[in-house]
Amino acid sequence: MGAPQGYQASWWVYLLHQVPRTNFQFEVVESSFAPQDREYQQALLLLASVAGLCLAISLVLICVYLIRFCCCDPEDEDEPKPRRVCCITWSCVAAIVVCCAGIGIGFYGNSETNDGVGQATAALLDANLTLQGADVLVRQTLGLLSGAVGGDLTRLEEALAPRTEFVAVVRNTRRQAEAVAQILAGLPFWGALGRNPSQLAHGLAFLEDYRWLAYLLLLLLDLVICLFTLLGLGKQSKWLVVAMTVMSFFVLILSWGSLGLEMAAAVGLSDFCSDPDGFILNLTQAKTELSPEILQYYLTCSQDVPNPFQQRLTMSQRALSSIHSQLHGLEREAIPQFPVAERNLVSVQGTLNSTESNFHQLVALLNCRGLHKDYVDALKGLCYDGMEGLLFLLLFSLLSALAFTTAVCSLPRAWERFHSRDVEYEDAEDDDPFTPQARSPPPRSSLRLSAPPISNAPVSQYMNQSGSFSGSPRYDSVPLLDRHSPPPSAARSSSRRRPGSLPAWDQSP
Repeated sequence: MGAPQGYQASWWVYLLHQVPRTNFQFEVVESSFAPQDREYQQALLLLASVAGLCLAISLVLICVYLIRFCCCDPEDEDEPKPRRVCCITWSCVAAIVVCCAGIGIGFYGNSETNDGVGQATAALLDANLTLQGADVLVRQTLGLLSGAVGGDLTRLEEALAPRTEFVAVVRNTRRQAEAVAQILAGLPFWGALGRNPSQLAHGLAFLEDYRWLAYLLLLLLDLVICLFTLLGLGKQSKWLVVAMTVMSFFVLILSWGSLGLEMAAAVGLSDFCSDPDGFILNLTQAKTELSPEILQYYLTCSQDVPNPFQQRLTMSQRALSSIHSQLHGLEREAIPQFPVAERNLVSVQGTLNSTESNFHQLVALLNCRGLHKDYVDALKGLCYDGMEGLLFLLLFSLLSALAFTTAVCSLPRAWERFHSRDVEYEDAEDDDPFTPQARSPPPRSSLRLSAPPISNAPVSQYMNQSGSFSGSPRYDSVPLLDRHSPPPSAARSSSRRRPGSLPAWDQSP
């Protein structure tokens, strides 16, 4: 069947619909959406198992890398250690950046999927309101007609009993009213569905709430792991990096598992969106007793498909018009002769007016345009926004799986670097100005220099030497300890001597 008016499958739906499908025996399966078919279920499970195969490959690569990391000596590698450490650090940072980008994509995809399912749910609820309104009108009209037939028309017939021609008119009106009631009672087709659209909408909303919450928790878990991994690398905290490595391993398994579910869901949704009318027709014919003409009328809503209610609605309209004309004849001819019957006749006319009003509203509700619009809105919600969000979630799962695979391989080398940092400092050269030993202040004992030897040179020679170097900037820049100045004790003792006496080192033997 063709697509309904106002809806056209997207090219994403077309591409995913072309994906080959095989069962467990590798036999080709048709791409038509048939979730109840066992072979179709096997085909979707086989597509989901592709993600399981990718998980197995990534686990094997992680095991090989960790075995090499544990068994091989890093000193045996030809690559210089600074370059190797830089490569490990940047690989961890790149993996975290890719994971953060995937998390952003995942938040957008989760929101788009929720919006699409919400649009489909709202459309189903609108369709349910339309059907409920039609059901209420039918029941009200049937109640009005049954009350008129059993009450006012019976009393009107008794009041006009002396005139047989008037009684015949009243009985004919009764038969036509009963015929209209019988036709209206057969109009509600939604009882054959077994489940109304509101039940389907509530079930879909229930599943979507749990799906949205599960993905939100997964996204937040990925974000927390990325942030704490960056914190551990920045603070060089070994225990934090080890904990985030273990968490990354478990999230890696969750990412590949969600990728498999999303792949199977995307392919199944593309099969449904490529031919939704065919699936709905086959399902209703197999599960319900609804006439295919009625369903075809609401699914396509085109001039080529006739209205299945047109004949019955026309008959009811003609019957109501005939009743109206007969009541006007009785009002013109019978009431002047039987004034007692006027009250009953006016009551029947009021009932007929209410019935015609309800009938026109019912005709408008049973028209295909309202229900078809709700059907197209539901398809657009699922096949446009829902499919787009599902593809973004698939991309998020792929990026997070690759990022966490890289992180699980790189983080053990990072915490090994944290462990060997102190050893590298101890092995560094003593004259390296960037080592902690070079940056630390010298001990106080190294500042205690031995006093210079006391010279016995004359005072005049000492003063001459002091005067010759007093103007030299080179001598002024020499520290005090290197100028061979007399100790403070000698200076104090010389100040206590008599005037004219010479210092001890200047006296002649």
